[in-house]
Amino acid sequence: MTEIYTIHTDGSCLGNPGPGGWAIHVRGPMGEEESFGGDTATTNNIMELTAFCRALEWLLANARSGETALIRSDSRYVIDGITSWIDGWKRRNWRKANGDPVLNKELWQRADGLEASVRAAGIRIRLEWVKGHAGDPGNERVDVLARAAAPTVLA
Repeated sequence: MTEIYTIHTDGSCLGNPGPGGWAIHVRGPMGEEESFGGDTATTNNIMELTAFCRALEWLLANARSGETALIRSDSRYVIDGITSWIDGWKRRNWRKANGDPVLNKELWQRADGLEASVRAAGIRIRLEWVKGHAGDPGNERVDVLARAAAPTVLA
């Protein structure tokens, strides 16, 4: 599958919990576009998952049926959660294999619903893990944006 859009996502937290930021960088036929934001009291995982949700929302607003997208994240939490863990969580009523409640359940449910909506709209997506801080230009860019977004919520 050749992707029309490549979306890098990242989340950051200054302290964990603490102020955090998320960012997406989209590259496609329209050129490049970025979006970012943050929260004063959050966690790294929440910001990573928020960035993923924002990428899916971007696709719903901008992509068309039949188009393809690659979403790249340096978060195993996001990639493994969506590709491996979420089906089991749903079968177990949003509980992990050990019986504990899934952390960030509402965000996971949002991500699951957004992904289903993207696919229902005929937009094909592929998820890919990328090693963080390893020189990938898109990943490096969203890392800078996510870290920069965190302190802005303190102003």
